[in-house]
Amino acid sequence: MRQVFSDILALRLHKRHIIAPPDFNRWWVPPASIAIHLCIGSVYAWSLFNPPLARALGVVAPAAGDWELASIVWVFSVAIVFQGLAAACVGKWLEDVGPRMVGVVAACLWGGGFIVGGLGILYHQLWLVYLGYGVLGGCGIGLGYISPVSILLRWFPDRRGMATGMAIMGFGGGAIIGAPAIEALLAFYQQIPTYLGAADTLTLSTIEGVRYVQNTSVTLTEVVLIGAKEASQLATPAQPVAPGVYVVGTGSTGTAATFFTLGVVYFIVMIIAAFAYRVPAKGWLPKNWQPPDESQAKKRMMTTQHVHIDQAMKTQQFYLLWLVVCLNVTAGIGILGVAKTMMSEIFGTTLPHIVDAAFTAQYVLMISVFNMLGRFFWASASDYIGRKITYTIFCVLGIFLYLSIPYTAQHVSASPHVQWLVMFYAVTMMIFTMYGGSLAAIPAYLADIFGTRYVGGIHGRLLTALSAGGVLGPVAITQLREYTRIQSIESLVARIDPQLFQQTFGQTIDQLPLLIEAHTVTIAALMDIAPIGTIDPSPTLYNTTMYVMACLLAVAWLANTLVRPVHTKHHM
Repeated sequence: MRQVFSDILALRLHKRHIIAPPDFNRWWVPPASIAIHLCIGSVYAWSLFNPPLARALGVVAPAAGDWELASIVWVFSVAIVFQGLAAACVGKWLEDVGPRMVGVVAACLWGGGFIVGGLGILYHQLWLVYLGYGVLGGCGIGLGYISPVSILLRWFPDRRGMATGMAIMGFGGGAIIGAPAIEALLAFYQQIPTYLGAADTLTLSTIEGVRYVQNTSVTLTEVVLIGAKEASQLATPAQPVAPGVYVVGTGSTGTAATFFTLGVVYFIVMIIAAFAYRVPAKGWLPKNWQPPDESQAKKRMMTTQHVHIDQAMKTQQFYLLWLVVCLNVTAGIGILGVAKTMMSEIFGTTLPHIVDAAFTAQYVLMISVFNMLGRFFWASASDYIGRKITYTIFCVLGIFLYLSIPYTAQHVSASPHVQWLVMFYAVTMMIFTMYGGSLAAIPAYLADIFGTRYVGGIHGRLLTALSAGGVLGPVAITQLREYTRIQSIESLVARIDPQLFQQTFGQTIDQLPLLIEAHTVTIAALMDIAPIGTIDPSPTLYNTTMYVMACLLAVAWLANTLVRPVHTKHHM
């Protein structure tokens, strides 16, 4: 540790300053890699920010000026896009300057991205959130993600899958630390807005879909209205929340302060970890280990040769593996981005006594746990069963798992029993292990196909598949969900008495599109006045999306079956 702080003071960043001495213990490198990945891996806890950002002004409920969920989810998508783009652009630079310099830049971008994003939330400027967390933070994720991969493959040539799985395990487990920290910080900084009283004690009016309370004959104050069910979900022992009317813009969800705090902490941790990196001396090999001969390598589809980073781009193997990763990411990341929201919508209305705020927070935490365990387990298993078979399992088993989610949602909607919650929980956790495993095993797969000399740069370019999947997944899940949501609202409105609708929302049914846009009419609000026996459509909002994801995995399986060893003409 003394050497780490000495290096920080001397700013020894280039790889020529970090060559390990002969007696260096290679097992000191993985902890530094895991520390950086734990920090940037908190991106997987993004869904915890969705609810508070969607009610940044209203706090207890979305106000007319609040950001739409679809717009907020795109911040996560932008971060994933720039993760892939940054990784692809700095691949050669990483090989030239080494992992320490790249890790330091990653710390500045990731920590600084939170600060800029926090300013965007504080001043309610969504573009600053995109710039900070999405662009700067995404670049920080990309640089921090690839910085340890190439050196770990060099430190552990005898255990390629385990080595990369060990480091990238930290990325999947980032939310294990991040999720509880985010929840605690949000609760600590949250301020409930000004409470005016019960709705029946005030004079409320609806103008262009927005709810107001009349203070004087000429003054109107924008407000939000919540019922007993919503109030109970928001209440905490330290901060009770009563049903009724609250003034927009007088409280805080605590998101901006949370961003500022996390930015500082992540920067400090990542700087210390980056200065702990060391690279092996040229020609170094593990004690008592010899590289596999030609016959052993061919049997495992592992090359003993090397392919230049630019030449790798001319092979069909690169693009087949790119497609495999892209489609696996598209299927998994869409769920990751809205995990908490999806759990709440499918089971929050059918099993509210179980699926409350604490349960959904724990669910996000367990996603991170299984994502992390899957990265280590599947990557290590691939050392024994082979990379190609491992990806075949991801695709084929994934198809059946994704198809089981609509089945579960339809049954819990009609018959709300806890067994459907258990089934959904188990299925999604298995999906997240394979999502993490597909990302953890890919560096070893690339090393098998293209050799280890330029695997860091090749891996960086392949991560553009992560960028593409980071766009396609959230777009698919949010657009299909939004279409289904509007259809469900229209179906519910058709069953409600028009006079009761006007009495409840202050507008006639012909103003429904405007009321939906202003968040005045929601599925939850309609279910409060729907006829007895009406089935809540919330659990089935994601069914179509799951069918699409299963089809994508079928294409990924086909691409994986076509992967063959690289032709000798591409070897260096």
